[in-house]
Amino acid sequence: MSRPRPEPVQVVKQRRDAALAALVASVPYIQFLNISFDRRGDELTGQMNFDQKLIGNPFLPALHGGATAAFLEMTAMMALNWMHVWPKIEAGELDPADMTAGKLPRQPKTIDFTVDYLRSGLPRDAYARATVARSGRRFASVRVEAWQDHKTRPFAQAVGHFLMPQGEDKRDAKQG
Repeated sequence: MSRPRPEPVQVVKQRRDAALAALVASVPYIQFLNISFDRRGDELTGQMNFDQKLIGNPFLPALHGGATAAFLEMTAMMALNWMHVWPKIEAGELDPADMTAGKLPRQPKTIDFTVDYLRSGLPRDAYARATVARSGRRFASVRVEAWQDHKTRPFAQAVGHFLMPQGEDKRDAKQG
């Protein structure tokens, strides 16, 4: 009995990138803040590209605390989503083409999100990476750090707790 031939690497990368693009496009606030995500395997790094509208204090100038908090929360949410979606894509349970067409899996909901502002965010691109500390059937806890010039010098960090989606509800069953 012969094994099926493995897919070319480019096909696998395209499938993963399409799934990530669909997840990112499903949150309009991500586009408003001009956040993009770089995928390396199952790890995501968020990048908030600098724009003048993100300045909160023009006299310093410094990034607005709300923009910083939103960037951290969006990064935590995408990392948590990706952690749950990626294995399903690899197993063939989720089709990135369906995700691109708008048939996305239900997403976690924020329970609480606590931000620590460690220093002023400078008027330049910011990066963030989240670590899922715990993820169960009902609840997840995520830590996230944001930096600009040096990863070892974060300017903000946060901890968030999320309610995980519980199976298919009646609304989803009617759509499918």
